[in-house]
Amino acid sequence: MVPEKLKKRARDVRKRFERAIPAPRVELSFDSPWQLLVATILAAQSTDKTVNGVTPELFRRWPTPVALRAAPQEEVEEVVKRTGFFRNKARAIRGASAKIAEDFGGEVPRTMDGVTSLPGVARKTGNVVLGSAYGIASGFIVDTHVGRVARRLELTPETDPVEVETDLCALFPKKTWIAMAHRLVLHGRYVCIARKPDCARCPLNETCPSHEAPPRGRWAARADAERDRIPSAG
Repeated sequence: MVPEKLKKRARDVRKRFERAIPAPRVELSFDSPWQLLVATILAAQSTDKTVNGVTPELFRRWPTPVALRAAPQEEVEEVVKRTGFFRNKARAIRGASAKIAEDFGGEVPRTMDGVTSLPGVARKTGNVVLGSAYGIASGFIVDTHVGRVARRLELTPETDPVEVETDLCALFPKKTWIAMAHRLVLHGRYVCIARKPDCARCPLNETCPSHEAPPRGRWAARADAERDRIPSAG
């Protein structure tokens, strides 16, 4: 049973986020579910900007799962090297592409069980792909940003991503899971950063138990300012 006080905070968070980040989207560039899958695997311990600088060449050279499956490991490593952990990532995207080509008819599966059966794919990547590529609300994306923001807002006390996901799914209607997850990611990336969060300009200030500075102006004005400062807000 979710306490009423927590339900109220979640409703307030959603209301303010819907104004601040009305139409959030993933910041990885992609033209197909497979491209988003590959980009999301590469984004682990990297940045979307770095990945977006790598994937055009990657997909130019190997434009399909079949092509990437057959690509030499050393050549793929060289292309994705800037994303870090490049040997493991090259192996993962080639392995995932092979399974997609061989077991799923060249299409990324549309279920969490299917997508997490691919090499290098766990629930976070599965939620990103199913939500952003297919519009399927399979769960709640939980990365370092989502976990940090959710704990600061005291929407969850958990640190394990699966438990954080469970708590957030219980707090927000299923129809909002995809958008709310992206809002938490973007807010954590641009405003509620790990060190020195911009609490004074945060539209969630009044509802956040962890705020470190008093709010500056009205929350709606701060929400409008956040929408202007986040490229993927809407």
